[in-house]
Formats: sequence, structure tokens, C-alpha cells
Amino acid sequence: MAKVFGIVGWKNSGKTTMVVELVKAFRAEGYRVSTVKHAHHVFDVDHKGTDSYKHREAGAAEVVLVSRNRWVLLHELRDEEEPTLADMMEKLEPSDLVLVEGFKSDDHPKLEVLRKETLRDHPIWEVDDTIKAVVSDDVAADENCNLPVFSPSDVTSIVKFIKDYVQL
Repeated sequence: MAKVFGIVGWKNSGKTTMVVELVKAFRAEGYRVSTVKHAHHVFDVDHKGTDSYKHREAGAAEVVLVSRNRWVLLHELRDEEEPTLADMMEKLEPSDLVLVEGFKSDDHPKLEVLRKETLRDHPIWEVDDTIKAVVSDDVAADENCNLPVFSPSDVTSIVKFIKDYVQL
């Protein structure tokens, strides 16, 4: 079973950038890494006019696109509930680590990415004990934080922290 670690933060805080850097770093160390990204908005990966779009629009519950480079499974929810993180984890192939972007309210361990410009009322770590570390562009401003605080550029230390935390 893959180890799971989340990356959360307010909108435009740098979550995706952090996930990308972490994936690169873990891959460079030879780990197989998967990611799960929660989107709060409607999104589409195939576009009007494509064959897969036409299949979906006709009512197909699932559409699989296959090429020699990749494959993707599109599952149209129709009247179904939004899947949970646990539901999505069951669909992933085995890997060493799953990095989860979003799913703030789930109970897996997470790090919070903070940026001065995008901070809302309060840091998430103040009210959420699943936050185990903070990545901040203003480390000095986070001196009241009782958690490990890393600079976004210190990916090596962040990777070490996650590896130690999940015992990878």
C-alpha cells in the first residue's frame, strides 16, 4: 500500500508548484510516485468536437482513450456523488508514494504551503492537526508556528521530512 502525504494551502499559494518539485525529487531518488489532485471547479480533459467528447456526450459512463504513449479513463459522474480520496486511491496502480493536492478535510498527513500574498484569515495549520509541516515564503513570519517550517526552495529538506514522516 502506498504511503500518502498531502499538500494543501489557500488558492494560488503554490501547491501545484510544490507537488511538481516533490514528484521530480522523489523520482530522482528512484521512487514511483502518483498524484491525486482535487479540483473545486468543473474541468474537462477532452474538448468539444473530439471523438471522446462525443462518446461522453452521447451518455457513455466511461470512456477510455488509448495511444502508444498513454491512456486515460474518463468517468462521467452523472448523478453520482463526488468520489472520496479513498475511492480514488483504490483506482491507482501500486506506487511508493501518493502526493495528494487538496482534499483538505481528509485525515491524511499534510504540509501547508503559505504565501504572504494569498494568505486568507489564518494559516490552516492553526485549526487543523493533520498539518505536519509548513512551507512558507516568509519563514521569519511563521516563527509562532510549532511545526517544522521550510522554505519553498528547500525541496531536499521537505523530501527528507516526508520520507521520515511516512517511513519511506
